[in-house]
Amino acid sequence: MLTISELASYAGVTVRAVRHYHAKGLLPEPERDHSGYRRYDGGAVVELIRIRTLAEAGVPLARVRELLRAGEEEFAAAIADIDRRLRAEIRERQRHRERIARLAAGELLVLPPEVVAYLDRLRELGVDERIVQAEREGWIPLAAHSPGRVPEWMARKREQLGDPRFVDFLLTLSQALDRADDDPLLAGLADRLAAYLTRLADERGEDYVDDTGIELPLAALMDTLAFATVPPARRLIELLRQRGWTGWTRLERLR
Repeated sequence: MLTISELASYAGVTVRAVRHYHAKGLLPEPERDHSGYRRYDGGAVVELIRIRTLAEAGVPLARVRELLRAGEEEFAAAIADIDRRLRAEIRERQRHRERIARLAAGELLVLPPEVVAYLDRLRELGVDERIVQAEREGWIPLAAHSPGRVPEWMARKREQLGDPRFVDFLLTLSQALDRADDDPLLAGLADRLAAYLTRLADERGEDYVDDTGIELPLAALMDTLAFATVPPARRLIELLRQRGWTGWTRLERLR
């Protein structure tokens, strides 16, 4: 049998916490022994650990009380819900950490807020960080050269991200980054991208596929930055040319 101090030590809480749980009706108080001390058995340790674990997970004590009295199925379902909430909180905190890191790196100092928000959106969608960095490297000279056109270009980017086919292409490209030049996945990706571009040109006109109007020297610089960050992009351009399209920053249908 355990004293209240020993119980608290085994469960990793303070004596004050044990007394608080007694007062809240979460942990039953045992009868006192002939010496006037309360003694706890092993079951009290298990119960106290359950209380502590739920409380540390952010479950309100009133809800903890309900869960301790719940049946096995209800308890298991509640634990699954808590786990989903915690995983969502972890993902959100990780995004906050990434944003803080980018602030420390000065990303907001060189890019307009709407571009930073766009890059954040790519990360939220699960796009590989190397692709995001390639976009970032391209936007730095683009925003510096033509700051007045950034809202126009960003509206186009947001429209593209609203197309599941385009997002699917970015996610597939993410999977292709570590592939060799002769990997069939790159050829399949080129097939999908060419089909997407052709369908887009047929539906909305070839001018819609590339209406950015970026000057050739600047486009060449952006291509160079993209190739340095995402080497498979160069091979994809070669494969796209075989499928009727050329360019990267400036896309053009071959005649």
